[in-house]
Amino acid sequence: MTTRPHTDGGLARGLLLLMSAATGLAVAGNYFAQPLLDLIGRELGIGPSSAALVVTAAQGGYALGLVLLVPLGDLMERRRLAVSLYAATAVFLLVSATAADGTVLLAGTALTALTSVGAQVVVPFAATLADPAERGRVVGTVMTGLMLGLLLARTASGALSELGGWRTVYWVNAVLMALMAVLLRVFLPRLGRDGGRLSYAGLLRSTVAMFRHEPLLRWRAGVGALGLASFSVLWTALTFLLVRAPYGWTESAVGLFALVGVAGALTATVAGRLSDRGHVQLVTGAGTILLLASWSAIAAGARSLAWLLVGVIVLDLAHQAVLNSSQNVLYALRPEARNRINSAFMTSLFLGGAAGSALTSVVWVNAGWTGVCLLGATLSAGTVVLWVLERVTTGRSAGRPPKSPAHQNDAPAPAAPAK
Repeated sequence: MTTRPHTDGGLARGLLLLMSAATGLAVAGNYFAQPLLDLIGRELGIGPSSAALVVTAAQGGYALGLVLLVPLGDLMERRRLAVSLYAATAVFLLVSATAADGTVLLAGTALTALTSVGAQVVVPFAATLADPAERGRVVGTVMTGLMLGLLLARTASGALSELGGWRTVYWVNAVLMALMAVLLRVFLPRLGRDGGRLSYAGLLRSTVAMFRHEPLLRWRAGVGALGLASFSVLWTALTFLLVRAPYGWTESAVGLFALVGVAGALTATVAGRLSDRGHVQLVTGAGTILLLASWSAIAAGARSLAWLLVGVIVLDLAHQAVLNSSQNVLYALRPEARNRINSAFMTSLFLGGAAGSALTSVVWVNAGWTGVCLLGATLSAGTVVLWVLERVTTGRSAGRPPKSPAHQNDAPAPAAPAK
């Protein structure tokens, strides 16, 4: 199986699959602990509220990594950065695996999440190696791996914990991350840095400046944030729904329900291929509309498993379409700033997802499943509105002249809107 990039600028299938697996494995480490909090709390002698801080530590560490580490891909040699982050993640997983108390576990979790953003270095890496005509398919394939890691992490952690306790999850993940670091070191090509002579502080300022100078980034960040917020609303509230009447499922059965989301994740490459054929805006528009429509079926799923399954699959499919098409648009803006653009975009998505989860807890207590569905539908409707506004405003600015060279050190030049 070939893993080296093709000489014509394309990306070999073997290397693409390796990068897809790498992203999924890195992201999965942030979700392994969620179904094990009760078990961890009992062994380490910490209460439920303290155990829940493990999830908070993972979220906080990942957010910092998106802001502080991902932009380095435009300043450092990218293979070295990716390999270093994967190796560091393996070490920090060992800290969690050997934790004797809650404090050490929280520190290990936060540091693991911080360096697990190596996945967000690999995604634009793949986009850079891809032939422009196949970039959508390539990004879709890598993001499929990422979403599969996210969705299957809870199921895998439950199975591994039953075999050897909760620490087994961390031991196995540490070994796999170390192996992945070696494979990436062997098979990834060297890519020179693109950030010019920017200092680290200048690099961070440049990342923020992307929002000021790139209208498409602002619109797509808003669409993506609302889309992931809607996605988070569903997956946060599903547990509350399924453990109660009329379902009354066990926690293990609820964990297996995540497998339904795999169907949606596997459609990312389809959306990518459509984007490669020039239909990127059609994919985004259809995705936002389907995202909104899915909540009708999800609402009916309060008492019908069939409707719930349909709604979940459609929502996941729509979310993948919006995410993949947005990445395809953004990665074409300015190749040498691709990691900074990815940092800005993914940080916006993360904040949207966190907000969606937080709102869900409040709405569920006060308005139940009906309120949750109204919240999800409202957020989804926001993606439709922002996409329409993007098409109107970027269409009007298409004929504006490019920025002067004085701006090129802190922001990308404006790109024509995607067709």
